[in-house]
Amino acid sequence: MSAHRLVDYNAVLHAAVRIAPFAEVTPVLRSRTLDALAGAQLYFKAEHLQRGGAFKFRGACNAVWALEDAAAARGVVTHSSGNHGAALALAARTRGIACHVVVPEGAVAAKLANIARHGATLWRCAPTTAAREAMCAEVQASTGATLVHPYTDAAVIAGQGTATLELLRSAGPLDMLVVPVGGGGLASGTALALAGQAPDCALVLAEPAGAADAARSLAAGRRDVDFVPDTICDGLRAGIGVPNFELLRQAGAEVVTVADREVVAAMRLAWEILKQVIEPSSATVLAAVLQQPARFAGRRVGLVISGGNVDLEALPWR
Repeated sequence: MSAHRLVDYNAVLHAAVRIAPFAEVTPVLRSRTLDALAGAQLYFKAEHLQRGGAFKFRGACNAVWALEDAAAARGVVTHSSGNHGAALALAARTRGIACHVVVPEGAVAAKLANIARHGATLWRCAPTTAAREAMCAEVQASTGATLVHPYTDAAVIAGQGTATLELLRSAGPLDMLVVPVGGGGLASGTALALAGQAPDCALVLAEPAGAADAARSLAAGRRDVDFVPDTICDGLRAGIGVPNFELLRQAGAEVVTVADREVVAAMRLAWEILKQVIEPSSATVLAAVLQQPARFAGRRVGLVISGGNVDLEALPWR
């Protein structure tokens, strides 16, 4: 049975209870200056201040603690460009089990350091989906570890939705909620949380123009993931997953695509005004709001800042 049949709003509620002893309740940030610039009331859910530096800890923690003891004893494995790998390593450490992370060549140095810091065993592979999956299969076969996919795993999807539960609890009713989209774990978990708690809140997905498969897929009504990503948003280069696409299609999610230059400008604003260092993938949400002011004008808008594990030296500042 596919993951989107196994996960719903109740799964998000159960995930919130399961991860409560381990995950941070991250703050919601406000800025009068950014409100004026956007012409809207903006509520930034600061998931870059989550353990591991990204929202990914929520889903990873839920997946790790949902395992039966026998399966947990054999450890977990995943493939990741960085944030999910670090999150799974940290979550595994909270349960005292082994974690294996397959990482592609060219991954951000800051994110690789984060994975290693939390005690995972790193396995290198070529920067292709096929290479990642093949290496994961080899590690599974040799260790018996359970695969925790970065965004299609049902427990991961449910865990990511808990950020929205907290945001709504803190900010109150929202007209719109903007989240980044890559593989779709955060986006689909958000859709489930909104369906159960705020069905009138519109879900808007922010996606880099150089990896805009979610926009194409939702417009066409079918997955279109035949592309080579070209974006500084390293956390959003994955093609949208099968269950994630189905959940987002059912939710009626809309997509705003943003150029890398808009992402970098939004990162600058976050640093200059919010005094927060956020990674490019996170900045897509602010870039989307500033790109289309008429869409958001006068609204109460939530924005999930997904992570803060950024390699500042690698960015094209000039």
